[in-house]
Amino acid sequence: MYTGLHHLHSSLRYAILVVLILAIAKSWKGWKKNLPYEKQDNLLAILSVIFVHTQFIVGTVLYYISPKVNFTDMAATMKEPLFRFFTVEHITMMLTAVVLITIGRSLSKRATEDVVKHKKIAIFFLIGFLLIFIAIPWPFLRSFGSWF
Repeated sequence: MYTGLHHLHSSLRYAILVVLILAIAKSWKGWKKNLPYEKQDNLLAILSVIFVHTQFIVGTVLYYISPKVNFTDMAATMKEPLFRFFTVEHITMMLTAVVLITIGRSLSKRATEDVVKHKKIAIFFLIGFLLIFIAIPWPFLRSFGSWF
């Protein structure tokens, strides 16, 4: 079960990054050029939120079954980079990103002006994207990271 969920979690990150980049780019352009907020913009925002929430659910299950998460001795966990990253840093940054992306989508739904809708998505999704990108255990950032 762990291996399958881990592969799903690792693979889904690429879909999330692509959808977020598309949503951010489209909203940034819409914000700067004062374009109408269209059905496609809304669809990208919804897909982003769905993918991010699905990923967070899978990640939460992994958090409780992963051998990389250690609650038994927090002093030792904080001294070991792998355990500290997955037990504290990864989950904290990802939860913050999910909250920001959700807030951005919610604020854009409530906005009445198209430029404000684009602006909320562009800003909140970009900050969420950056947190996600930093919190992914990429092999070029961390010695214990992998591509999948």
